[in-house]
Amino acid sequence: MARTPPSRTRRDDYLEGLAAIIKDLGESDVPLGDVKIAHGALAEMVQAFKVFSNYRTTRKITAFGSARTQPGAAVFELAERFSRAIADHGFMVITGAGPGIMEAAQRGAGRERSFGVNIRLPHEQGANAVILGDVKLINFRYFFTRKLFFLKEADAVVLFPGGFGTHDEGYETLTLLQTGKTRPVPLILLDQPGGTYWKAWRQYVVEHLLRRRMIDEADLALFNVTTDVDEAVNEILRYYHVFHSIRYVGDLLVIRIEQPLAEDALEGLRRDFQDIVASGTIEQRDALPVEQDEPDLINMPRLVLRFDRRNYGRLRTLIDRINDAGF
Repeated sequence: MARTPPSRTRRDDYLEGLAAIIKDLGESDVPLGDVKIAHGALAEMVQAFKVFSNYRTTRKITAFGSARTQPGAAVFELAERFSRAIADHGFMVITGAGPGIMEAAQRGAGRERSFGVNIRLPHEQGANAVILGDVKLINFRYFFTRKLFFLKEADAVVLFPGGFGTHDEGYETLTLLQTGKTRPVPLILLDQPGGTYWKAWRQYVVEHLLRRRMIDEADLALFNVTTDVDEAVNEILRYYHVFHSIRYVGDLLVIRIEQPLAEDALEGLRRDFQDIVASGTIEQRDALPVEQDEPDLINMPRLVLRFDRRNYGRLRTLIDRINDAGF
């Protein structure tokens, strides 16, 4: 997704604000250990911002899965095959840079189309051979800064079978999608043909979360379980067929689209998704004046609505319907 930096004036304002925060920290009696955490986290973020900024117009997927999966295993080959297929469509692949599924995904994508977001742990081996030494390998000390970039830079997330870390990343992704704390992206849980890993997980979600009303039925639209590589790839490609990206302008949700929708399709969206519109209706219009800070997106048509900022599963379904209108 294209990410255009803010205007120079706004950039200066933010940098001055950042300098003021650092100055305030320096003048406080915060313990040295806390200052070191702030320094280390900011340094890691700056390094990662600089690396990813060179590829901001290229769509990327983040892949998670077990570091213990061995080459030759069916799931290893699955991850390699998926990553090769999605890279052939112009995507880049982000992984944790380690062995197992991470290495498989980077083998499939190839070094040129891979990012490594590595965590430094004393008991784990370093980066895999595919990404080792590459300028797109970023080493993090802190899990929380590393996690930021897994999702901030991802236009889709794919989970392969894995352990605690994979489930941690999966549930965090779901939580951020469900609460609107990250932009909507496809989340795909991919297993080998005939596999039951994610099928059993989905059954648990339905029986123990949905049935007890701990989630809404619409939340099931936030993810897709499949054992088919082609289905996984096609879901990502279809997601960006008409839909491009979103941003908020005040209380308005602005959905940028690749092509204008026909009036009958627009009327169908107004009728079927009025439940998530806080007031007014869904309008198709040109860019809002404030969007001049993104000149490369200025000519795209928009769908604009006062989204209730609550029903993000329904928002995902709305995006699917927008894409359906383009076929």
